[in-house]
Amino acid sequence: MIKPLAFRMRPTSLNEVIGQDELVGENGFLTSSVKKGIPISFILFGEPGTGKTTIAECYANSLGAHYTLINAVTSNKKDLTDAIENAKNYPCSIIIIDEIHRLNKDKQDILLPSVEDGTIYLIGATTANPYISINKAIRSRLHLLEVKRLTNDEVIIALKRAISSKKGLNSKVNIDDESLSYIAKKSNGDIRFALNYLEILYITYGETPIDIKKTSSVVKVSNSSIDNDENGHYDAVSAMQKSIRGSDVNAALYYAARLLASGDLESLTRRLLVTAYEDVGIANPQAAMRTKIAIESAYEVGLPEAIIPLGVAIVDLALSPKSKAACLAIEKAYNEAQNTPLDVLDYLRFTPVNVQEIDKYPYDNPNIWIHMQYLPEVIKNEEFYTPNMSSVSKYEKALNDIYLKLKSINRSSNLRELKKKYPPKNKNPRLTRRGF
Repeated sequence: MIKPLAFRMRPTSLNEVIGQDELVGENGFLTSSVKKGIPISFILFGEPGTGKTTIAECYANSLGAHYTLINAVTSNKKDLTDAIENAKNYPCSIIIIDEIHRLNKDKQDILLPSVEDGTIYLIGATTANPYISINKAIRSRLHLLEVKRLTNDEVIIALKRAISSKKGLNSKVNIDDESLSYIAKKSNGDIRFALNYLEILYITYGETPIDIKKTSSVVKVSNSSIDNDENGHYDAVSAMQKSIRGSDVNAALYYAARLLASGDLESLTRRLLVTAYEDVGIANPQAAMRTKIAIESAYEVGLPEAIIPLGVAIVDLALSPKSKAACLAIEKAYNEAQNTPLDVLDYLRFTPVNVQEIDKYPYDNPNIWIHMQYLPEVIKNEEFYTPNMSSVSKYEKALNDIYLKLKSINRSSNLRELKKKYPPKNKNPRLTRRGF
């Protein structure tokens, strides 16, 4: 039985791999590892058909290392323990795990000690985003290497190599350049798809000349790069948010539609809500509430009708005024809190200790509150919030006016002086309490 063309044309060493110059080119990371004879453990992540497993096997072959190929879904603990035990018989042994993002914790626990002590070198291949899908325990021990989608020109190189190669079609296909370009475009960077397409043409037309009319009649649908578990999904989510941020309503609708066409309702709705707060923010705060309602409606009606309320939300967000002021402010404050964890001022503490009554927080005097210092002394003049003065939103302009007025106040941590300067006008016993 003749093997499929895509299988027959799989490279066996790194120098046969097409594209991926940063990894397998003359000065590529993996090429340098092979030249120096220093094996490494890593995860290859990228879209289907980009050659992740093939690169892993080529790397092992180029090193002259023994390797075992395991699928994370179908393998069990015994498969892993047997592979590790067998690895001890070789000076350099590699375990290649396909779909490594599906490796459960029990299996990870088996692998990690052997990776740590160098019994095995581990290579994982995944179509999922490793920063999200791969357990931190594994991720921290392996290099993360992205396998990028091939360009149309690189796919054409692969097609021509398959046509001329003796293990491929042995020059039995007569196809024009326009057709090869058409196949490359349809493949969306997936060599496997392109080679399968070429093989269908060969089976259909044999050695008779193949032109664009014949080529386009075979496969009508392009290879999609969107899938719930694939990297293209993250690209579409990112593109949709960026389109909303750039107020391109048509692009936002298109990328959202691609996600919905793949059935990925969850990622789309989650990203829409984040976008409402991150990019529209205080320029149109009601948009976040409307987006939340649209999302709830989408889940209530389900697909395909869910596209209707979501379409309303997308148009609303894309055409709304934008402000990242609040988002940038909390991010800056978050970074400062991580880098500079300062103590709370004594009079702001929940239960202040050894603080005289005159130095305690004035619950009974609202007039003094806006004159008090709240930030720790070291960062008392730090500004996390920067108003968006170019905003076209009436609401945000009103907030900016309030902020600028408050900013002009000279705040103080000397409560004794403040209490003298701003005595309570009408002492209200209901305001005097302990705690918050």
